[in-house]
Amino acid sequence: MQITFAPAAPVGSLLVLPVEKDGMARAQLGDLRPLAEAAAKAHRFEGEAGAIVELFVGGDTVRHVLLLGVGGGSEPDWARAGGALTAKLLTGATEAAVDLSGLTVTPEATARFAGAAAQRAWRHDVYRTKLPEAQKPTLGTLVIAGAPDGAEAAWTAQAAITDGMALTRQLVSEPPNLLYPETFVEQVSRSIEGLGLEVTVLDEPAMRALGMGALLGVAQGSIRAPRLLALKWTGAGEGAPSVALVGKGVTFDTGGISIKPAAGMEDMKWDMGGAGAVAGAMKALAARKAKVNVIGVMGLVENMPDGGAMRPGDVVTTMSGQTVEVLNTDAEGRLVLCDAITWVQRTHGVKTIVDLATLTGAMIVSLGNEYGGLFANDDGLADQLLAAGLATDDKLWRFPLSATYDKLLESPIADMKNIGPRGAGSITAAQFIQRFVEEGVKWAHLDIAGMVWSEKAGVHHDKGATGYGVRLLDRFLRDNFEA
Repeated sequence: MQITFAPAAPVGSLLVLPVEKDGMARAQLGDLRPLAEAAAKAHRFEGEAGAIVELFVGGDTVRHVLLLGVGGGSEPDWARAGGALTAKLLTGATEAAVDLSGLTVTPEATARFAGAAAQRAWRHDVYRTKLPEAQKPTLGTLVIAGAPDGAEAAWTAQAAITDGMALTRQLVSEPPNLLYPETFVEQVSRSIEGLGLEVTVLDEPAMRALGMGALLGVAQGSIRAPRLLALKWTGAGEGAPSVALVGKGVTFDTGGISIKPAAGMEDMKWDMGGAGAVAGAMKALAARKAKVNVIGVMGLVENMPDGGAMRPGDVVTTMSGQTVEVLNTDAEGRLVLCDAITWVQRTHGVKTIVDLATLTGAMIVSLGNEYGGLFANDDGLADQLLAAGLATDDKLWRFPLSATYDKLLESPIADMKNIGPRGAGSITAAQFIQRFVEEGVKWAHLDIAGMVWSEKAGVHHDKGATGYGVRLLDRFLRDNFEA
């Protein structure tokens, strides 16, 4: 869907009139006021964010008008209104004009409104051949009329984030027979072409030479060759990256020899959601020319069971030199992350790392689908991420890290085992990853198992891939690292 700006609403367009909470008396309704007030009363409409009342106004021609609640006028309220508007009009209208004339709205809130509207319009209908006409998207253009000064510039950044989220959603939505490590690299490379990102790809021989025994151990049961993909953005001038974003990219996870139950296994196509979020965030940063140096690293594998697969009881040697007794091959994401984290520390000397992974089912038990889990070895870094989550609605909830959990990972024959007991499963997973973070490096781990896919629609997404993490990471970097 295209977002455009105009001084006034085009004649004949479906007209959208924003109304603040309890603000019907202040709304810019003109000659429509009597009819609008009657309709609002009939529908008990009070301007709540995302609430909509539909009018059809007679005359020489019938005009379609919507009253759109924008709540208290905060940025999150405007975003909620934008998403609700698209949900209402996506499969019916072809063009709509939102008239902001006379309203007190900031450029940032306007951009958030437009961003949510555009993001909510994203669909993945590539493989549908018999989609009913009534279900086909029709809304091609949303005109923002009478926007405040600076709104178009603010929208430029939101448009970049929207494009980044689209890449993440595409990757998460793709079927696993078509998205695997090699094609993940191909799709991302095509999507970012011309944006100025430096691309590095390590194949299996290169990773073997580096000693990435943990990541390669996960991959060895699949006919799909693993990859490590790194995207480097140098937006603050020449110099080392200030931050590394590291994503788990298990393009399909059967659990390996510790195979998962059949019911629901199809969901494991999105076990690469952390890598998808990193790819989308890096595209957004490059598209908006963010003044920050960042490297995004994605460890890409497929976890399958065959005669060559890693077994429970195997011992693998990680790139760091530490050894791991693998008791459960379905605790594979941490094995991918540990080598990717070691690689980015040794090759780029980063001092701040944020990793993202659909890591544990225990996180969904803890938080459901409302928050991602946050673990961090630095309180300041944790606070920055929590603030970014609240600002973007990609919310996080912090969990503890403590040396008292380390004993749960003790192995009788190796430096550690890859899984602890049933209790504190998300915490022991984070404790495992922390062992690969070097002294003096600030590190945060985001367990986003419940966030990358949704069975219900939200402000920014329909059912399916959510694009979670892109807005969060972009805001975190913008607020804390951009020059």
